[in-house]
Amino acid sequence: MPQSILYSPFKIKGLTLPNRIVVSPMCQYSSVDGMANDWHLVHLGARAVGGAGLIVTEAAAVCPEGRITPDDLGIWADKHIEPLKRITTFIRKQGAKSAIQLAHAGRKASTASSWNGGGQLDTHNRGWQTVAASPIPFNEDDIPPKELSIEEIQVVIESFATAATRSIEAGFDTIEIHAAHGYLLNQFLSPLTNKRNDEYGGSFENRLRLLLEVTQAIHKVIPDEMPLFVRISAHEWAEGGHTIEDSVKVAKLLKEYGADLIDCSSGAVVKEQHLVVEKNYQVPFAAQIKKEANIATGAVGLITHAEDAEEILQAGKADLIFMGREMLRNPYFALMEADKLGENMNWPKQYKRAKP
Repeated sequence: MPQSILYSPFKIKGLTLPNRIVVSPMCQYSSVDGMANDWHLVHLGARAVGGAGLIVTEAAAVCPEGRITPDDLGIWADKHIEPLKRITTFIRKQGAKSAIQLAHAGRKASTASSWNGGGQLDTHNRGWQTVAASPIPFNEDDIPPKELSIEEIQVVIESFATAATRSIEAGFDTIEIHAAHGYLLNQFLSPLTNKRNDEYGGSFENRLRLLLEVTQAIHKVIPDEMPLFVRISAHEWAEGGHTIEDSVKVAKLLKEYGADLIDCSSGAVVKEQHLVVEKNYQVPFAAQIKKEANIATGAVGLITHAEDAEEILQAGKADLIFMGREMLRNPYFALMEADKLGENMNWPKQYKRAKP
């Protein structure tokens, strides 16, 4: 039996994870036409070999114009299913579970990959017209996004639902909706980026409408036993933006519409944000949402040691630990850190000769 919570199983609806260590979604900017390839197989597969309980893909765009960059992963077409299925099959064979993060970048789409400067691309340079809740650009010199019409919003909702159906066909064990970091669903949710005067703008309830409708649409097409995660920016770190108190209300309503876990990140909604990034700086958000909304949460952000992760779980501040950059540095984190908590992880037979 596990001595720690971090290395103990976690059951949520019909899904049981072998441990509480989650590989957080991390953009790879390595796709052509949204297709997963050998890079994604090795990148995601290595973390499954390394012992993580749940492996989450980078943001997978639900439509071509929903990509952050032209090099993003996608799941807007049936052709994307088979390459992803190859990855989920491999992950499952390692004893881990897989998740896909469904996303639409909205006004933060049509940009260059980070190592190519990250600036906005125009239609003459692999770019496209972006869309958003309101025609407000992220950067002052960006081409303003097109405000989505009511009819176009309905297409977005259907795109998320169809992407969820493809995700099931691709063999994913669960789905995460990306409603954080200033991407489209977050753009509708935030009063800083949504200046509409129709049923999708204005009041808190109206701004939340799109996220709830997307959540409901996905919940309807996935199996009853499949949990649904939602990543939110629990605090926008900007004057007039959402605070943790707003996000508790968001989480309560998401739970009513079919969400089972809130992945608690923060920020990136607007450029003018004021935050201090430090160890465990987002953990209090997961703790407050877990307690006040009575829903499972994931903690994320500068969690780099098993002892710190265990402390978070022991204190009841979160149910899962999402790890990003540390997993880039060390795909075998779960295997290598186990002995610090007195655990004896079962290493892959191919690697046992190297076990300390």
